[in-house]
Amino acid sequence: RFGWKAGAPSARVQTAAAAINDMGVTSPIFPHQECSAAQVECRDAIHGGTPDAPEITEAQLDELTVYIQLLAVPARGHMDNEAVLRGEALFGEAGCIACHKTNLMTGDSHELRRLRGQLIHPYTDLLLHDMGPGLADQRPVFNADGQEWRTSPLWGIGLTETVNGHTKFLHDGRARNLAEAILWHGGEAENAKEAFRTLPKDDREALIKFLKSL
Repeated sequence: RFGWKAGAPSARVQTAAAAINDMGVTSPIFPHQECSAAQVECRDAIHGGTPDAPEITEAQLDELTVYIQLLAVPARGHMDNEAVLRGEALFGEAGCIACHKTNLMTGDSHELRRLRGQLIHPYTDLLLHDMGPGLADQRPVFNADGQEWRTSPLWGIGLTETVNGHTKFLHDGRARNLAEAILWHGGEAENAKEAFRTLPKDDREALIKFLKSL
């Protein structure tokens, strides 16, 4: 359920994948540098570890995974704002909650007891959906085809500019703001996208204000 296309089965695998793909740091899960035959400089570069002694040890990977699992979700803001409340209602009426589900309950088998049986509000169903040709990257990942994407959680999305210094969204940053991100939706989300597009201007702004409150 982790990653853009739900290609990682656990937070541990996702963490190790980020280490190797984003920083070139090996781990017990990914002990080899991901260099293709054509990437000669990558293959010839000095690496900090070996398959038998990766740069991140088993214990370090476990500790890093626990840290990531226990990061707190940002608190919502402006929950009593009239426009935010109207935007939340419009979000539901437009059909966005069909995939961006408000409530999920965590299971009872997690290795960390404090994460079991928790009611959370991530605004996702963590499932793959066909988002149409407009967002297709034609890069299948395991069972996900080139048009399928996992529903991105929306909690914390209102702090994107504060934390990252930009308002670019979607898998490749093509959307310059939340409205553009919605308008790029297609496929299974076509009806919800059209519902948003055809709203009066004030209602569209209210819906966006709701998203910024998350």
